[in-house]
Parts: sequence; structure tokens; C-alpha cells
Amino acid sequence: MSIVPFATVGSPNFGHIRTMIEIAGYIASILIGVSLGLVGGGGSTLAVPVLVYLLSVEPILATSYSLFIIGTTSIVGGARYAIKKLVDYKMAILFGLPSIAAVYLTRAFVLPIIPMEIEVGSLFTLSKSVLIMALFALLMLAASIGMIRKKPEKKEEQTKDFHPAVLALLVLAEGAVVGFLTGLVGAGGGFLIIPALVILAKLPMKKAVGTSLVIISSKSLIGFSGDLGHLDIDWMFLFTVSALAIVGIAIGSYLSSKIDGQSLKKGFGWLVLVMGIFIIFKQLF
Repeated sequence: MSIVPFATVGSPNFGHIRTMIEIAGYIASILIGVSLGLVGGGGSTLAVPVLVYLLSVEPILATSYSLFIIGTTSIVGGARYAIKKLVDYKMAILFGLPSIAAVYLTRAFVLPIIPMEIEVGSLFTLSKSVLIMALFALLMLAASIGMIRKKPEKKEEQTKDFHPAVLALLVLAEGAVVGFLTGLVGAGGGFLIIPALVILAKLPMKKAVGTSLVIISSKSLIGFSGDLGHLDIDWMFLFTVSALAIVGIAIGSYLSSKIDGQSLKKGFGWLVLVMGIFIIFKQLF
């Protein structure tokens, strides 16, 4: 694991604080899965900040780890929905294929060619890590607004019917866009996939969540495979965090039947908004 030095060697107080922060990071890893189990998304918006700020993983490596963690956790969640027959496999394939291709190509070829230092005119130099975290924070802000904003009831009935060919093109295009964003910042993209499945394909919400988890699991893991050979992976650390997230998705799936989904989604949206603002502030100042 790529660790960012936190304290001076021989400083027991800072070492103790570092240990407490790491413990908080492992506890927060459970929340990554809880969010996926409860609202069908949002896991990646927690995964990257938890890895970077609590577990001291370098940002670019954190986006790779996030893909693996979200991918393996989503397999478990997707399997639970599949057992309940709440997965539309046709839409999963239509959306998933361009998404998988885009995320793999982005991780394997686009991300490696981004320079480690980017000069923005004569004003300042932007590091690759700061760029990735800033983009991720903007994505978090967009996700939070979508979760907080109250949507009209029965929105499916207010949208027009698309010709099958047009619908297929729209779903393919959004799949490619989501795949590119996933590859760039390590986000699962559930907050983009679910609205597309509900509004374009007119899937019921629960079926959209189940289908989204299947798409997220496949594209995230295939995207992660594009990093193999480019990054030094700490497999023991990665398996540990993934196992905790899987425990979390089991808890979240159980709680989803006990807690009002809309209220929970709104509350999670506010959390993501605050985290996004924090990341932007930290990267700028």
C-alpha cells in the first residue's frame, strides 16, 4: 500500500493518532457497502475519500482500489437482487458493454498518459493527484445534488417514449460516458446509471438498482484489470477493505427494508455534498 507519511518517526502521540485514523478508515469501509446496500450507489463517493484521507493511500492508487472494492461489493449486492428477479439483463448488457469498454480503455491507456505535473498557463502547476481528486469532488457535488433534489412522483409517466433504436443509442452513449468517468476517477457511477435506467428504460426503481449493481460490478472489475501492470497493488490490504465493504452491503440490504429509502437517500446526499466541498477546499488550500 502506498502510504503518505503522517508523523515524524519516534513521535508516539502522532503515531497513536495515525492508528486511530486508520481504525476509523476500516470502520468507514463498512459504510461503503452499507451505502450500496441501502441506496444502490454512493459507495465510490465514500471509497476514494476513505482510502485517501483515512487510510493514506495515494489518490491515483485509491481510484484503482475503489474499482476493485466497489466491483466485488456490487457482485454480492447484485446477486441478492438477481435472486429476487430484480435485474433486467437486456439493459445490463446494453448499458454495460460500452461502459466496460470505456472504463478499460481509460484505465489502460488514457490515465497512464496524463502527465504527473500539468502546467496551467503561467499561473500554476497542477499535479495529477490533485487533478484526480478535484474531478472526483466535482463528481461528488453533482451526485449529491441529484440525491438531495426532490423529484416529482411517477416521473416515469412524465417522460416521453423513445423509439427502440433511439433508446438503444441513448443508453449506449450514456454507458460510454459513465465508463469514461469511472475509469478516470474510480467512481462506480450508480448515481448516473440509475436515473438513466428509470427515465430512459422506464425500469421500476428496485429493478434499476439491481441492474445498476450488475453493471457496476462488471465494469469496475474489468476497469481494475486495466491497472494491472501499471500499479503496485497491496492485495492483502485490498482484500481486507473489500471484505469489510461486503459486510456493509449485507447490513445495508437488511436495513433497506426497515428505513425509508427517499429520506435516507437525501441524508446521504447531504453527506456527499459536505465531503465534496471538503475535498475541494483541501486540494485548493
